[in-house]
Formats: sequence, C-alpha cells, structure tokens
Amino acid sequence: MNKGAFSKLLMGISIVCLLISLYMASNGNIAEAGPFVIAFLLLLAISFRGFPVLRGLTFTTTILSVVATSLYYPQYFKEYNGFEFATLITPLIQIIMFGMGCSMGLKDFIALAKSPKSVIVGVISQYTIMPLLGFALASFTDFPAEISAGIILLGCAPTSVTASVMCYLAKANVVLAITITAITTLLAPFLIPLLMKVLAGGFIEINVMEMMWGIVKMVFIPIGAGLIFNKFLHGKAKWLDDSMPLVSMIGVAFIVAIIMAAGRDSILNIGLELIIVVFLMILFGFFFGYWLARLFKLSEFDCRTISITTGTQNAGLVSGIAKVMGKIATVGLATAVCGPIMGFSSSILASYWNSNPPKEEASAGMSEA
Repeated sequence: MNKGAFSKLLMGISIVCLLISLYMASNGNIAEAGPFVIAFLLLLAISFRGFPVLRGLTFTTTILSVVATSLYYPQYFKEYNGFEFATLITPLIQIIMFGMGCSMGLKDFIALAKSPKSVIVGVISQYTIMPLLGFALASFTDFPAEISAGIILLGCAPTSVTASVMCYLAKANVVLAITITAITTLLAPFLIPLLMKVLAGGFIEINVMEMMWGIVKMVFIPIGAGLIFNKFLHGKAKWLDDSMPLVSMIGVAFIVAIIMAAGRDSILNIGLELIIVVFLMILFGFFFGYWLARLFKLSEFDCRTISITTGTQNAGLVSGIAKVMGKIATVGLATAVCGPIMGFSSSILASYWNSNPPKEEASAGMSEA
C-alpha cells in the first residue's frame, strides 16, 4: 500500500471515529466518547502527512488531540506518585528557547542593519497591537480577574518561533520573521513586566522584578547557551541539530496538556467564550499587523510577514510566566487554548498566501532581507 492510499485509509477510519463520537454525544454519552474523539483527531493528524495541501495542519491537529486527551483524562497530566507535572513547564520552555538559540546566528541579527525599517515596524507592531488587543478584549469581557490578566499576558508575549515556519509556508520573508522573533524574545524580559504592570495591574498584582527575573531565566540563559552551541558546535552534534525541532514540538504539546488538565473545570465552564476571545485576538493581530506595515509603505512581501509575526504569540513562554506567578490554572488558560487556535488560523492564512504569492515584490523582498 502506497503512502497516499494509507493516508486515505487513516482519514476514512478517523471519520468513522468522528461519526461514532457524534452518535454517542447525541445520546448523552459524550463523557464515554473520549477514545473515539482522540482517535479521530490523532488519525486525522497522521493522515494529513500524506496530503501536501493539508500537511501544514498536522501539528495543529496533533495538538487538538492532546487537548482532547487532557480534558478527558486530566489525572494523567497532573501528577505521578506525588510529582507534579507543572514543575516541568519551566525546564521545557528553557529547552525550547535553547533550540531557538541553536537555530540563530550572527547572520540573523545582521538583517536588522540591512533592513531596519521592516524589523522595527515588526517589533513595534508586536509590542503595541497585541498588548492593546489583549487589554481591550479582557476589558470587554466578564471573566474572573486572573483569566483576564492571562488574556493580557498572552497579548504581551513575543513572536512565536512558529511564525518563521508559517512565513515559509506562506512564501513570505522568513529571514525577517526570524529576526523579529529573536528581537521580540530578547526584549521580553524587560517589556512584558512593564506592559503587564500598566495594562493588567487593575486585574491582579504584578511583581515586576520577580516576573522579569523569571523571564530572564527562561529566555536569556537558554538562548545564550544555544547561541554558544551554534557558534562552536553547530554541525558537530548532528543528532542534536536534527532532534531539537521535534523536542520543541513535543515540549509544546506536553505544556498544553498540563495547562489544559490543570484548568479543566474553568475551561469547561467558560471555554467557548475564551476560545472566541483568543481567536479574535489572533485574527485582529493578523489584520492590524498587515495594515500597520502597509501604513509604513513596506513591500507586500514584508507586510505578510509582519502580519503573521504579529498574530503569532509565543504561548509557551506565557505558560512559563504563568507558572512562575503560581497561577497556571487561571492566568495560563488563555495560552492553553491559544496553541490550537493559533496553529489552525495561521496555517489557513499561510496556505492562502502560498496560493496567492506577491507577483512583483517577492524577489525584491528576499533581497532586502
């Protein structure tokens, strides 16, 4: 059986699982439908690998299967023999940041000197549009104070490393995306505590210095170690170079599972409304990021890049900050639902732009970066 036929078979089985779960739900047995819901999402994710047009949704669908698993069986993601899995969030974030550092080099920062306007607009967009969107959406809802603070914290996050992948899929300016991600991440220990003090101080008490030190430990130290590794050992430990992207994806999935399990009751009570709010934040981030870049007369190539980098938040880092605050089950809820929504929406946008590349500006945008 060839790969295409096998993928079609898995998709067929996944649809059968979906129909069974829908039938069970319609008969009031949604609590027992867990195995079929999980199987549907997991098999669907695997089947997507066999379809080039759908391959970009594989990780997003895998995350959805993780979300379903953690909601149906939260006990497996809370503790084991007294060991709380939430304590793993910070080291997992550090591993992901180390992987980011390993993928960075001096050439990425040289892009700032070559194309300062695009980079500056992208960084400003990230730290103005998204925090203000988070504050506005939190202010217009009636969530508990700590969940509202989590929405604002998500808006204050730097650009996610997945933005570079989405820009690659969208045929946008990948080098610009990497540079914006690097700079917004390095600025995070200073800007996030200050933005949270100003925007979220009315919801919960913010200890600026404690938050700043927590982010430094999660960002600067592991990224610095990754940069040193990239400088002196890149290519000499090929197994580590090859494994870091997979390790990072597994880390993100496990973090999402821990947070979803910890905040399961709150999610079941306010889940739909929170999903809508987070989706609107991401959607408006894409929209305003694009048009702010247009306002500064950047190329279509760079406008699309800044749109993606603006709307794609580093939810993993936010999870770590929520853990440092000791409020993973409340402040961390927005970031838990963000992962699947962000992955799905950015994949759709990237796929659309991939099918509609800039006609005249693509080559120019690449040379400018």
